[in-house]
Amino acid sequence: MALEGAGEIGGGGGMGRGGGGLRSLMRRKPADSDRVRAEGQQLAKELNILELIAIGVGSTIGAGVYVLVGTVAREHAGPALTVSFLIAGIAAALSAFCYAELASRCPSAGSAYHYSYVCLGEGVAWLIGWALVLEYTIGGSAVARGISPNLALFFGGPDSLPWILARHQLPWFDVIVDPCAAALVLVVSVLLCLGIKESSFVQGIVTTLNACVMLFVIVAGCYIGFQIGWDGYNVTDGYFPYGVNGVLAGSATVFFAYIGFDTVASTAEEVKNPQRDLPLGIGAALSICCILYMMVSVVIVGIVPYSAMDPDTPISSAFAKHGMQWAMYVVTSGAVLALCSTLMGSLLPQPRILMAMARDGLLPSFFSDVNKQTQVPVKGTIVAGICAAALAFFMDVSQLAGMVSIGTLLAFTIVAVSILILRYVPPDEVPLPSSLRESSRLNQEYDEEKGRDPLGEEIYNTSQIKDQILIEPLKDPLLEKKQYTGMMDEMKRRKVAAFSIGSVCLGVLVFTSSASATWLPFLPICIGCTIGGLLLIAGLGVLCWINQDDGSHSFGHSGGFRCPFVPFLPVLCILINTYLLINLGGDAWIRVSIWLLIGILVYIFYGRTRSSLIDVVYAPVARVNDCRSS
Repeated sequence: MALEGAGEIGGGGGMGRGGGGLRSLMRRKPADSDRVRAEGQQLAKELNILELIAIGVGSTIGAGVYVLVGTVAREHAGPALTVSFLIAGIAAALSAFCYAELASRCPSAGSAYHYSYVCLGEGVAWLIGWALVLEYTIGGSAVARGISPNLALFFGGPDSLPWILARHQLPWFDVIVDPCAAALVLVVSVLLCLGIKESSFVQGIVTTLNACVMLFVIVAGCYIGFQIGWDGYNVTDGYFPYGVNGVLAGSATVFFAYIGFDTVASTAEEVKNPQRDLPLGIGAALSICCILYMMVSVVIVGIVPYSAMDPDTPISSAFAKHGMQWAMYVVTSGAVLALCSTLMGSLLPQPRILMAMARDGLLPSFFSDVNKQTQVPVKGTIVAGICAAALAFFMDVSQLAGMVSIGTLLAFTIVAVSILILRYVPPDEVPLPSSLRESSRLNQEYDEEKGRDPLGEEIYNTSQIKDQILIEPLKDPLLEKKQYTGMMDEMKRRKVAAFSIGSVCLGVLVFTSSASATWLPFLPICIGCTIGGLLLIAGLGVLCWINQDDGSHSFGHSGGFRCPFVPFLPVLCILINTYLLINLGGDAWIRVSIWLLIGILVYIFYGRTRSSLIDVVYAPVARVNDCRSS
């Protein structure tokens, strides 16, 4: 009697093959990167905890904070801007906890693409990887286009850059080109080609200088605040002029200022001690960003009433009102440094995601080549840099910023779902590496022969049979029944857990869609919210009631960080990210849908038939581990 595996790929037997058609969408790869190392495509392990923090902080703190404090304070939060930053930081921490566990368990390049491939299957992983490619390309181009206006302030004004770097409108075309943005993208791409150690060192220097500028804002602002008695908080309409709804609306806006810590997860394969350093790097980077944001907001709101803030240059104008016009140059320097650091953080993950997809056969092997000297994917970095530079040169990509947010929030949501799957229904069948297939076949033949005596008659000694594959009946019928009952109970638990996770996801989608459809009458909104809430609560309640899978403790690289408060934390993360996704603009969703449709066609006509898992043999996890040990 063979074990009826709960994995979708392997079918009911001890081993199975990854199929085609719709079954190809559910193919899942192993959590470790042994197969990658065997192919000689390993990246250099050079990063430590301090470099990870520098990458995380540098990728997260962009120039937006120098503008957001004015816009959000005037329109949403008022003096309670600090509370908005705190709430947004807590919401971002939910995703950070999920990333931290998966990064320490599955320390391979690819970030959310790799995690979804391991937990959800090839179809979802392809869409996430395809969306991340778009996100990082547009994100890098948008950041580069924002550098030249800030840089021009050092030359006397918006149109004072040297001719070779200044923006120009092409004759006969309604296109404004930006040579400065394209040049900066190419320079950063060359820097990334030199090696992860060199690029992280430069990013660490730039991030440190940016942090010094923010500390200057905090210290100088505190000095002014104590001199004037913090007049900004002495307003007639109180600390919450827009109420709780205004604070929450401000939190939704500033939430995107915390995006960037996922760049740390994309470097997992290049970390010396990923199980220890990746969770610490992600957590420390997010904590530092949250503290800096809150301290800057406390100071700026305190020295200038929120209603009098300049929405475009709130920090510079705040110092100028108190006689410190020269501080404009310091703040502008911080904005340029922040943009440069964020540009490096945007261009760093993309070639690694392309490399991970090419390793899996979903993209041409050109992108999986790793330079022997620098041990980075140079070809992928050059191609990604050229595409981002061309986009930054020809297009004003600020109108495409919503597409970046959609890609990021989709990745955050899928990572949270992956945590639920990892804890309750982890893959019980994994691909058997080709180097172990012969060993597995010999072991299976040996076990079968041990069940027969020299005359060919069967014997009933099953003490050597492992992995719950019961080749012969046991002597003790009670023990046989007990083991069979336990196996059936486990299969039932996995099915219940899978349905509960599906109920949670469907409930979140229905609830957030109904709550956001303000154009509908009140009754349909109430009905939708009720149905969605019931599905969500029912699924969450069942997940709290049933036990988590014992295999989750040994899945991937065991012994690392474990996300706390499961299932509450991942479910709350899914709820927040889905709500933000639903409320993004319809134009952004149309553009992303077109891009994803192109990705589906690429997968159908290329990736599906060239996947590295197309002819792979699947086997129970325990059997694969035994083959490795033998």
